[in-house]
Amino acid sequence: MEYLTLFISAVIVNNFVLTRFLGLCIFFGVSKNVNASFGMGMAVTAVMTISSLLAWLVYNFVLLRLNLTFLTTIVFVLLIASTVQLLEMVIKKHVPTLYNMWGIYLMLIAVNCVVLGVPLINVESNYTFSKSIVHAIGSGVGFGVAIVLMASLREKLRLADVPKSLDGLGIAFILAGMLALSFLGFSGMISI
Repeated sequence: MEYLTLFISAVIVNNFVLTRFLGLCIFFGVSKNVNASFGMGMAVTAVMTISSLLAWLVYNFVLLRLNLTFLTTIVFVLLIASTVQLLEMVIKKHVPTLYNMWGIYLMLIAVNCVVLGVPLINVESNYTFSKSIVHAIGSGVGFGVAIVLMASLREKLRLADVPKSLDGLGIAFILAGMLALSFLGFSGMISI
């Protein structure tokens, strides 16, 4: 039950995009197309999970034991950049249409604050290995849910009569605010 609570909390209650406002560059950049958004949600989830797994191992078995915890952020950034580079090579080779659809945003995963935030929160919260993985998967799924919701709303708005002054990012910010308010309604339901 504790793991389910942690997962639901990461997906809905403490959603990184809609309650903590992290990862917004990819959120606004990729959320124009549902298919691209779904793929980006999967990629971010994969990177978060692999990075959290590696970060937990490196932090607990290397940095703590050698008293090098002051290098945590630098080491985590290197782990994330390596993971994203590996993911980019795999996607470019096996799914070139998805690679072309993401464009520059794939490399933005490497420097995205949400991807770095998850391993850092795992370390700060002193999560066990399994809790770190559950939290990372939940955070990635939460990111995916937020970006797919946003993309579906933006696709619907292409058919709507949006005032010229709000067209594009203007209406996207309003939508993001409304989504954030709806997710804020879940706060306090699960305390983790």
